[in-house]
Amino acid sequence: MKIKILHVVGARPQFMKLSPLFHEIKDRDIFQKVLHTGQHFDNKMSSIFFDELKIPKPDYNLNINSLSHGAMTGRMIEEIEKILLKTNFNYMIVYGDTNSTIAGAIAAKKLGINVVHIESGVRNNDNFMPEEINRVLTDRISDLLLCATEKSYNNLLKEGYLDLDCIVENVGDLMLDCSQIFEDKIKKPETSNFILVTCHRASNTTKNKISNIITALNTINQNQEVIFSVHPRTQKIIDSIDLKPQFQCISPVGYFEFLGLLKKCDYLITDSGGAVREAYFFKKPSLLILENPLWPELTEAKVCINCKPNENEILKYFELLKNSNYDFDSKIFGNGNTRKLIVDSILKYDNR
Repeated sequence: MKIKILHVVGARPQFMKLSPLFHEIKDRDIFQKVLHTGQHFDNKMSSIFFDELKIPKPDYNLNINSLSHGAMTGRMIEEIEKILLKTNFNYMIVYGDTNSTIAGAIAAKKLGINVVHIESGVRNNDNFMPEEINRVLTDRISDLLLCATEKSYNNLLKEGYLDLDCIVENVGDLMLDCSQIFEDKIKKPETSNFILVTCHRASNTTKNKISNIITALNTINQNQEVIFSVHPRTQKIIDSIDLKPQFQCISPVGYFEFLGLLKKCDYLITDSGGAVREAYFFKKPSLLILENPLWPELTEAKVCINCKPNENEILKYFELLKNSNYDFDSKIFGNGNTRKLIVDSILKYDNR
């Protein structure tokens, strides 16, 4: 049977993973279409990335956003299923750990469609984190589990995936492929020697957490310029509290502009698992403000330090980060050929 692939995406990091893989699949003359759930609906958070990364306009756009986790995921499952019932896709590719990821996987699996999970095996063992729930459940129902690192691969081995009816492989990180492919398109800012900040996760965008983060950043900004690229959700919370940033806040930027900021900054402070990987690609130390690390590989290499999102922890561990000995030489996320390995894996799986 001819391979027919549906990609399901909905958030910024997924667009960057989609781009190199979409073009590799196209070069191999394999049928594919793209479904955008609409999870990130702001133009600068969504459509600008499609334009920059040369991804064609999505074939399906559900425009599902601004709902609770349950409502959003349920609506996505329902709408994705409607499309699958009218089409004849036999492979679905889902990316990472968003509501779009788990919704696509459930809808496909219930209809007997092969599920390929890009970035399988990531664990931070925090079951209060929606993304952790999404990634664990998606892994459990996927047919082809493709890991970005050796540690992710080993996580799945420890959980017994070799005894399940699925294939597990370590193929590296599509985000590395993307950063290498588009490196000559990066837009570098005129400023330098600053600290770049992003913050978007639901666990960090409560009034209390944002107040702690802003207070810490205000202190850090007294010694070195802070530039905060503010997610729309985060901006709403900032606007609702009395404490105001004493540092530069900018609207969300496109992919090339963000990588330009990353290349020119001295440090990154973020709660994004994607951004800390991009920082690693460009040899920038990062502070991950989450309860538990997302990529222990980076903390073990001392290029990323994890800390809880409160004022004292952020200040303490940022000082530690500045005085660490970094190891950027290991190939934690592969060699930049992940897109080719993924297509090889799908072809091999299909020919079993």
